[in-house]
Amino acid sequence: MQLLDYFMLVAIFVIWLILLINLILTIAGYRYYIDELKRPVPALPEKLPFVSVMVPAHNEGIVIVKTVSALLNFDYPHDRYEIIVINDNSDDNSGELLRQLQLANPQRNLKVISTDRTNGGKGKSNALNIGFQAARGSILAIYDADNTPEKQALGILVAELLADDQLGAVIGKFRTRNKNATWLTHFINIETLSFQWMAQAGRSKLFKLCTIPGTNYVIRRALIEKIGGWDVKALAEDTEISFRIYLEGQRIRFQPRAVTWEQEPQTLGVWFHQRTRWVKGNIYVILKNLNLLFDRRAKRIRFDLLYFLSIYFLLMLSLILSDSVFVLTVAGYTHVTLQGFSNLLWLLAIVLFIVSTFITITTEKGEMTFKNFVYIILMYLTYSQMWLAVAFWGMIQYIRERVFHQQAKWYKTKRFQ
Repeated sequence: MQLLDYFMLVAIFVIWLILLINLILTIAGYRYYIDELKRPVPALPEKLPFVSVMVPAHNEGIVIVKTVSALLNFDYPHDRYEIIVINDNSDDNSGELLRQLQLANPQRNLKVISTDRTNGGKGKSNALNIGFQAARGSILAIYDADNTPEKQALGILVAELLADDQLGAVIGKFRTRNKNATWLTHFINIETLSFQWMAQAGRSKLFKLCTIPGTNYVIRRALIEKIGGWDVKALAEDTEISFRIYLEGQRIRFQPRAVTWEQEPQTLGVWFHQRTRWVKGNIYVILKNLNLLFDRRAKRIRFDLLYFLSIYFLLMLSLILSDSVFVLTVAGYTHVTLQGFSNLLWLLAIVLFIVSTFITITTEKGEMTFKNFVYIILMYLTYSQMWLAVAFWGMIQYIRERVFHQQAKWYKTKRFQ
């Protein structure tokens, strides 16, 4: 065997190992969903805690009215929660729209905190820390500015949190509200159901482990005070704070019945910038916590550390190598004796991807369609390869920022009507 054959063998092993891990997570996640449908949601106590709902918002005039209107419509008693919108250094019409909402709802606890260049415009973590200083609730609920949660979502999340003292936070589920807008939003809808939420459910089933998604979650105020707020250096503040919750000996629960609908990127450029931010943010969290890999205190997050390391380093390098060898072989520049074996494994991987992905979307009403089946096939050929480009570019950007000591900039995701 040539040296290149050995590299290809290692790459194939890594790719299939991660495929099998994801398959196991999918099976476990499917079981988690079935169990959750059978389990009744805990009842809220007679004496309800006061909840502070925080919404960081920078130039969100296109979506902010719809979001705040949905938050005002929660079936949680109106005198037991407040809404705090952090209008973070916006230069659009967000401020005026929020003032109109306040005037239209004078009896509601709707606060608006406006920042400027001196204290704002530094990313989501900074905005949340500012909002936290004004929050009165013993429980905090976080929503992104493009969300329209279902009216029962807050009550479900709070009930779950109060039912178990070991829980530091409870996360709900987000769905794609503009899934029919473009081919890209169709892909994102499938990705959300099949890879993000099914992975959450699978990890919850196998390891009692899940990660805060950044929106539609509640967390105890005392826990935020203990860990010192959100890390302003973290672009992926949700993953970062999840790790710190587990290090404090608390757990996070996934409750898929608490649903919010959010707007996803409709153009490739917006998607690419958003996902690059995610990659850089997750790499920061991985490297920040890498020294905890063999720390007994971090046993709960060990799987996630290894999983993220595998995805962002081993899998990315293996896919780049296998794709490069394929192109060079077709072009006639090199020859790999494992090519036939490799092609067979790739065909099996494609079949596994399509079948397992289609099975996972059956958990959602109306998603098991022939149209989505076709989108899954196209997704493997296009969207999955785009993710590889994003992961590679995010890695390059992260390294460049570290080498030249540049401050990572928060990219504001563009909204659409």
